[in-house]
This record gives sequence, structure tokens and C-alpha cells, in this order.
Amino acid sequence: MATLVIATKNEGKAREYRKMFAPFGIEVKTLADFPSFTINEDGKTFEENAVIKAKTAVDHLHLPVMADDSGLCVDALNGAPGVHSARYAGDHDDAANNAKLLKELANVPDERRTAHFHTTIVALKPDGAKLVTNGRVNGRILKQPRGENGFGYDPLFMPDEYQERSMAELTANQKNQISHRGRALRAFMDKFTGWWQA
Repeated sequence: MATLVIATKNEGKAREYRKMFAPFGIEVKTLADFPSFTINEDGKTFEENAVIKAKTAVDHLHLPVMADDSGLCVDALNGAPGVHSARYAGDHDDAANNAKLLKELANVPDERRTAHFHTTIVALKPDGAKLVTNGRVNGRILKQPRGENGFGYDPLFMPDEYQERSMAELTANQKNQISHRGRALRAFMDKFTGWWQA
């Protein structure tokens, strides 16, 4: 059975991808299935970081790899936190990241609190064949967190498609329909067969 490695150690993501690729007869593995190696994510853009993750994994494992990078871009902060979203106020600390974001936007009026979530997905084969897709959802930053269903900046982000509700107040199904990751994944799956069989 052919193997596709997802450049993550997140078991939740792995489950999602296993289900997605099952119809293709593909075995999905993650970085947790292999001896660990260092990935130095020092790109300036989401695509650069996703390419670094994919290429580092391909070089170590000699298997096709799928990687992604995502973040929140706030217009009033010149696109910050951007590629540093997960480490904005420390390492993967959602509460600290949200608190820092609210502090940075403390004096910014509602109409200037526009932002978007972005995801770039990169798939790379050992022969260099590459597939890149992007997804985006526009919205604005609320003045306090709302909702329990999300993670990261979801409680502070109100998408344009659901005025008066944060991402963390949506059901999983509603969120998948409009999320940056959902959109990038749908675009990816549309082109996947051509890349996989090439």
C-alpha cells in the first residue's frame, strides 16, 4: 500500500486525513511514526514554512509528504501575528496569544479590526513533484473571546459569513464549510489525484 506522510504529530489531524485518503487506498502516517528529526520553520510566508516542513520530511523519509502552515493576519497589525501565530506570546499558548492580540488591538475601533485566517498546503514527492493550495476566510477580531468549540484564535475571530458569532461558536460542520483549512483542503483534494498519479 502506498504511504503518504502528514508532517504533524497531531493525532486528531492524522485521524481526519486517514478518513480522507481511505478511498484512495493510501496509508497515512505522521511524523510520530518515525524517529524524530528537527524542522527549522524559519520561512517568511506560510508557503515557505509549509515547503520547509515538507522538504525536510521528504529528505529524511524518502516518502511523499503533505505539510501545511496556517495563521491569523490582522490588518491593523500589518499582517501580524501571521507566520508567528502559534508562538505569538510564547510556544503554542492559546490563552497568552489571545491576551496579547487583545492588548495590541486595545485602542483599535471595530471597523479597523479586520483580519483573515490563511492556510497553505504543500505536498511534495521525493522526485520533486509539488502541489500547493491555499485557503482563506475573512472576518474581524472581537473585543472579548466567545464560544467553546474552537482552538487558537477562534474565540476572537468573527467570520464574515456568520455575523455575530465567533469561529468558536460554530458547529464543526459550519466551521469546516467556511474555514481556511477546509477551503485549502477542498482545493487540494480537487487536484490530488493528478499529483498522486503523476
